[in-house]
Amino acid sequence: MSDPPITQEASPSGDGGGAPRELPKTQAEFFARAAEKVRGKFPAAPGVYLFQDQAGRVLYVGKAKDLRARVGSYFLAAAAGDQRTARLVREAYDVDFVEAESDVDALLMEARLIKDIQPKHNRDLRDDKSFPYLQITTHEDFPRIEVTREPRASGAKLYGPFASAGSLRGAVQALQKVFKFRTCSLDIAADDDRWRWFRPCLLASINQCTAPCNLRISKEDYRNDIKRLRMFLEGNRKKLLADMRAAMAEASANLRFEQAARLRDEIEMLERLRERGDIEKHEQPEVFFIDPKKGLAGLQKIFKLPERPRNIEGVDIAHLGGNETVASLVQFLDGLPFKPGYRRFRIRDVEGIDDYASIREVVARRYRKLRDDGDTFPDVLLVDGGLGQLRRAMEAFEKLEIKPPLVLSLAKKEELVYVMHRNKPLRLSRRSYALRLLQYVRDEAHRFAQHYHHLLRKKRTLGE
Repeated sequence: MSDPPITQEASPSGDGGGAPRELPKTQAEFFARAAEKVRGKFPAAPGVYLFQDQAGRVLYVGKAKDLRARVGSYFLAAAAGDQRTARLVREAYDVDFVEAESDVDALLMEARLIKDIQPKHNRDLRDDKSFPYLQITTHEDFPRIEVTREPRASGAKLYGPFASAGSLRGAVQALQKVFKFRTCSLDIAADDDRWRWFRPCLLASINQCTAPCNLRISKEDYRNDIKRLRMFLEGNRKKLLADMRAAMAEASANLRFEQAARLRDEIEMLERLRERGDIEKHEQPEVFFIDPKKGLAGLQKIFKLPERPRNIEGVDIAHLGGNETVASLVQFLDGLPFKPGYRRFRIRDVEGIDDYASIREVVARRYRKLRDDGDTFPDVLLVDGGLGQLRRAMEAFEKLEIKPPLVLSLAKKEELVYVMHRNKPLRLSRRSYALRLLQYVRDEAHRFAQHYHHLLRKKRTLGE
């Protein structure tokens, strides 16, 4: 709970109707005095409010989008009918407020005050296992931001606890528009160049993440973004804006115009946060990112493999003007594209358009060469298509008398997974990490096949 609930329709007398019960004299005096104070001094703006006892001790801290309306609701006659509210106002002697620049600032301020003061009526928020925290990892090249109820014991900077997980997630989404940090669970290494071929999720496309998963941003620049985020979370907005303006001026003076423009945009969004900082309005599109480790673990579990697969190959077919057929083979290592392992094929032994026969030829040529060269087979071979394509791939292995790896095919539209030695396909959940990884391999094979198709068409057209 963020605030003790107030039921406007409740009967103060507790008997289902009748006149409101008479409040004790001291409580009635507090109601009248506090209600007048709220009407006269509390702004219709976001902030936090604090109930205090006669000794000045803080009893309860809450946040509000509209301080006057929210705190004023405590002093309606109906409020006395709620036990938790009644207990709070029975002990209270005064109520005060601290205005915030936005709903997001109010949420962060509430969490900081609860952590520092630990008020009596916020006692539930002191249970670290029950309430959410904002966690920033510190042990990674590209720190991630997470909302968690189980904070790490080490390797993370924590903010909170927060009263509402929903409000916290709304704040994270609002801040992500400014600082463009990642919220995924990928283990990204800055020195692993294979990440350059990884496909970022939708957040990169809508400019809400700088896509460290694709190494589009350096480790140093990303960590500077996280440093600015931490300054904001710790309440240093003015210093943050001053530092960002100084950095923008320096970048411009040194002709680093792209960096200066990015800082300019971040400053403008940060300044507008007070205008558009309603955490209920910052909706994000549903993002299904690809997690290589979880995808591989999912494949191992689904297909009961003795070990987690590391090497996956994907095959696809494309046609050139209805006459020439080409094929692509892509290779993924540890769930990431491995470009040196990509191969292109011109179909030589098939007349006309015959995808089934083309698949059989490509698989036969690929695995005959691997066998003859003594090279290691992949753990998984994925063919683009349905049961027919899968059967032709298996025919190639049978003809060569080669024991195949795990051979799968993935059909478009319904995204059914066909498995070697099985007639019925698997229908995996659309949210399955294993399916997402297979889709990534399939789509990359298709992209590479089409690229080869366009190269050949250009060569034929230009006579190159």
